[in-house]
Amino acid sequence: MSARSSFVDVDLAILSKRYQVLINTYRWQKKALVPFFMIHQLFVLFKNAFSVKQIMISSGGYWSLVPVVFGKLFSIPVFIILNGSDCASLPLVNYGNLRKPGLKQVCRLSYEYATLLLPVSESLVSTQNNYFSHEHADQQGYRHFFPDIKTKYTVVFNGLDGCFWKKDPGIEKEKNSFLSVFSQSQYILKGGDLIVAVARRFPECTFYMAGLKQPPGETEVSGNIRFLGHLKPGELLQYYSRSQFHFQLSVFEGFGCTLCEAMLCQCIPIGSAVNFIPGIIGETGFILKHRDNDLLEELIQQALACEDKEIRGESARQRVLENFSIENREQQLYALIEQNKN
Repeated sequence: MSARSSFVDVDLAILSKRYQVLINTYRWQKKALVPFFMIHQLFVLFKNAFSVKQIMISSGGYWSLVPVVFGKLFSIPVFIILNGSDCASLPLVNYGNLRKPGLKQVCRLSYEYATLLLPVSESLVSTQNNYFSHEHADQQGYRHFFPDIKTKYTVVFNGLDGCFWKKDPGIEKEKNSFLSVFSQSQYILKGGDLIVAVARRFPECTFYMAGLKQPPGETEVSGNIRFLGHLKPGELLQYYSRSQFHFQLSVFEGFGCTLCEAMLCQCIPIGSAVNFIPGIIGETGFILKHRDNDLLEELIQQALACEDKEIRGESARQRVLENFSIENREQQLYALIEQNKN
């Protein structure tokens, strides 16, 4: 794996319930150390060659190459979970492993040698949209970049914990409140600039931004925006509970875990027409067709004017519980592991 994100922790918990799991991860962000990490990976794999029955990799990247080659040589099944950046190339927003020639080739070899690819949505296989540009449809997904790859794939949606992510009954929804969640580096990728630009048009609303303390490059920010900085899960839960709406205005989004968390807490979703975001939202929220300030203003007006806010919030939670639960992901992963045993 490349890093211990929340969805990686969910998968580790699932696998550890039934199997003995050997975790192997490094700080791959330190590019100068990548060759040494690969050598150490190989050492660990050889050391455990007789006990390792299957290899599960989270995301394609430098970290996936040695394990897939090892698996190929020793006939050990290798699964790669595809999460998003490993299937994209968006140079304009500095996003996607496939925008870097060397890393792109590593991903290609990894996907070609793997036993089975496990994208978290069909959009990571192939997708197109004109959200970012009205002029043409943007093509993304690993099959767009690697059309000759024959490796089988099975879509397994991410799983969310509906027991943890649920509205705190002691917190009332704050009227006309909006929440978005992203890091400083994701400000443009997740549509933070759109929210900042449009917020000043709605002085009666409050816009919460979790994950950053102030937007990069913005000199004048409307007073109705609250920058919350990094929040722990329990703190984030409180803001999900109090917020009436949730923004997921990504340019590219492999799945949308924060979107599902917010929906589980009965936030009405407002998302971009990108990847699987509309598939998660369904009829429970609102979809922004193009990355445009005026269109976002119109959509916010529609959202504020809707009279069934409580029903929409309840429907949003129910939709995630039915389609994107931990239990669903658990059952699918176990089944695939058992089917691909040596």
